[in-house]
Order: sequence, then structure tokens, then C-alpha cells
Amino acid sequence: MTSGTLVMLHGMTGTTEKMQPLAERLAPEGWAVLCPQAEIEHPTRGGFAWWLRAEDPSLPLSEESQSEVDESMRRLIDEIPDGPIIIGGFSQGGAIASALLESELQERILGLVLIGTKSVRPESLTSALPFLKPREVVWMHGRHDHLVSLEAANEHAEIFEWARWPVTRLEHEKGHMVNMNQIDELKQAIQRMVDSA
Repeated sequence: MTSGTLVMLHGMTGTTEKMQPLAERLAPEGWAVLCPQAEIEHPTRGGFAWWLRAEDPSLPLSEESQSEVDESMRRLIDEIPDGPIIIGGFSQGGAIASALLESELQERILGLVLIGTKSVRPESLTSALPFLKPREVVWMHGRHDHLVSLEAANEHAEIFEWARWPVTRLEHEKGHMVNMNQIDELKQAIQRMVDSA
């Protein structure tokens, strides 16, 4: 059986400590867990961010925010250990996870875990996916998410579906959160990533 590292990235105002318990619950047997912490301190709400954005999350990222994304990705690439990885995250963390498919890590990524998130660079991701070997994606989103609209989240999943990547969709009736009622389905999808490696 393949073993590697489950890398889970927190959302804006998150921390390693907040993400660690979920990651440990989701990790396949024998897999290590890594929950890196972003370095940008949130100016008003505490915790950390992979990038800072305008108050309206539907607006495209500014040039400054895009350069913060680049810097966060560079730091993560250096921090993630060798070997197979499954990478995912919540909100901002999930956006960074899918963007890492366009990095030198992509050949080691067995699958993606995208929770309450959208694509940070949809055009770039759309261009890249047809040239990559398809991997399993598990996608979770709440119909009443007030921070990342269901429409934006669906667009993210559809990029993968358009490129013929298998996507397991876990939609729920809650808001911007991990729906713990679907934790078993989440774990099963992650196990399939390992089994198909």
C-alpha cells in the first residue's frame, strides 16, 4: 500500500492547530499529516492568511494578493516532504492546494481535497489540467456558504470535470464550514486516492 503525507491547509484566519484534528481524522492509515501555517497575520481577525483580499471575495485578486499567493506557494513547496502527497484545504487553503497542481509538486499529488473553496486562478488551472494525468478530487461545499458562493465553488469543480478528472461532490445544507456529517464520505474518497495510486 502506498504511504505518503496528507497535507491540509487552513483557511483565512486559521492556524495549524485548527486544521490538525481534521487532518488527523482524514489521514489514511500509515500516512503522515502536515498542516503548514500561513505567515501573513490577519490584521483584524487574528489567525493567518495565505493572501489578503478585498472585503468582497467575489472580486478578482489584486496584483499584490496574487504575489502573496505566489510567495505562499513557494514556501509550501519548500516545506512539503518528499514522496506521494494528497493535498487539500479549507477555503483559502483549498484554493492554494489546487493551484499547486501547476508547480513541481504536481507529479507527486495523488488527489485533492477541496472544502468550501474556489479556484484562485481559474484560467490558468483550466489551461494546465488537460496536460496532467487525472487524479481524484473530493469537493465539499455548503449551499448556504456566505463567503464562497456555491456558484464559484461549482465553477472550481467543473474545471476538473471538464478535464475529465473524477470529482466526488459532497454538497450540504450548511454554510462556510466542514460538514462533519459527511466525514465518512470524505475519508472514503481520500482512501480511493491511495488505492488508485
